[in-house]
Amino acid sequence: MLKKMLSGLGLVLLSLCLSVPPAALASKGDTFENDLLKLIFNATAIANMADNAAASPLTNLYVSLHTADPTDGGNQTSSETGYTGYARVAVARTSGGWTVTAASVSPVANIDFGECTASCTGTITHWVVGTASSSTGKVLYSGTITPNITLATGVIPRVKSTSTITED
Repeated sequence: MLKKMLSGLGLVLLSLCLSVPPAALASKGDTFENDLLKLIFNATAIANMADNAAASPLTNLYVSLHTADPTDGGNQTSSETGYTGYARVAVARTSGGWTVTAASVSPVANIDFGECTASCTGTITHWVVGTASSSTGKVLYSGTITPNITLATGVIPRVKSTSTITED
C-alpha cells in the first residue's frame, strides 16, 4: 500500500514539474502595453477602443507611501504611513507629469513628500499610484522603494524620477 502511495505521489510531483502554464496566463502586446499606460498616466485615448471622455475624468493621480505592501486587494490606506507632515502627492495625468515609453512609466520629476516633523518612526517600503487624494482610493500600481526610506525628524521622503512601473 505504501509503495503504491509513494508511486502515485511521484507521478503527481513529476506532472507538477513538467506542467505547462495554464492557458489563462496571457501577455499583452508591447504596443498595447504602452497605449494602456498612456491612457492611465497621460489621459491619451486608445484609438477606436478607449478614451478619456468620462463626465469628470481624473486630472491627477495620487502617489502615496506605505510601510508594507498594500497587496493587490488593498487600497491606498493599506499600510499607508501617517507621520506628521505627510500627505499624498498629486501628479498631473499628462505627459508633463509622467513619461511613458517602451511599456514603462516614470514620474517626469522627483516626487517629494512633506518633511517628517513628528511621529517619525518606521520605514517606507512601498509606493502606490492611486486615484484619491485621501481616503481609501483605488490602487492602480504599487511597488517597492529601493532603498527603503527610514523615517526620522527632518527626512523628506522622495520617489525619484528614475522610479519605473513596467507593464508585461
